[in-house]
Amino acid sequence: MITVSSRIELLPWYAFGLYWLITAFRVKSTKSLEPAPARLFTLGLVALAFFLLFRPDPRMSWLYVRFLPENSALVWTGIALTYIGVALAIWARTILGSNWSARVGVKEGHELVHSGPYAYVRHPIYTGLFLAILGTTLEIGEWRGIAALAIITVAHSLKARREEQAMIGEFGEKYQQYRKHTGFLFPGL
Repeated sequence: MITVSSRIELLPWYAFGLYWLITAFRVKSTKSLEPAPARLFTLGLVALAFFLLFRPDPRMSWLYVRFLPENSALVWTGIALTYIGVALAIWARTILGSNWSARVGVKEGHELVHSGPYAYVRHPIYTGLFLAILGTTLEIGEWRGIAALAIITVAHSLKARREEQAMIGEFGEKYQQYRKHTGFLFPGL
């Protein structure tokens, strides 16, 4: 069993945050953006999910009850899945390059990216985050992880649908063809 003092399970999350911070300034100018209420709703859900994962709150003690037994194999599987998920999200963000935006929008000179993980799924950053949160859920083994996973799935599914509408508006039939050959969040789905 890993010890709390090792905290290696947090390293991919730190890498994720640092990478996002550094690359947020290397994007193209924005042509159009989603409405602020939609963005705030997504941000609120994501913040709640991460709060549940990383900030114990005794007022919600029922969420901190274990649903998995304490088991080294589950913990290490969870840690590995967290690393894999964060690596996928970072890879996808790197491939997307200057077309990336924290908000749903279209960039000036926006390109339809369909290489790297985008050859298999249309929203691999969200897929990576889902896998990373699933990994953290296995590692902590508490109901708060399940709640965070459900919340992040809803938040990113709604945001991904808004992104799809923006891409259809920008690329039309070209994006529709891309959709036919890729999964939404997972290959084949």
